[in-house]
Amino acid sequence: MSGSEPVRVRRVYDPPEDGDGTRVLVDRLWPRGVPKERAAIDVWLKDVTPSDELRSWYHQDRSGARHDTFVERYRTELDDSAHTEAVERLVGLVRAGGPVTLITAVKDVADSHVPVLADHLKHVMNRT
Repeated sequence: MSGSEPVRVRRVYDPPEDGDGTRVLVDRLWPRGVPKERAAIDVWLKDVTPSDELRSWYHQDRSGARHDTFVERYRTELDDSAHTEAVERLVGLVRAGGPVTLITAVKDVADSHVPVLADHLKHVMNRT
């Protein structure tokens, strides 16, 4: 993502940058081997991650065949009451002056929940 976008995505293992703005960890578990000081996380939103059931289902098949269904199911979850407060908090952070950088520990960011979340935030902000 370019530096001018209000929502960015980075891995927790990359060093923080001045342009990160508010760094939000969007993983359910704290990344192994990363001290809190080095991670420089401002907010940890566990409730914006996919449900344990969905995450487990998605990771049972590593071929990538489930990705499109995962995206649909995760988008549905992001609109449910269990995720609404966390999504609204993220939207509030972006609207408060952004940028907001979604931080994750996943190796393959493009095939994870994080791009789906970033896209969902953009859609929510455009419809409200």
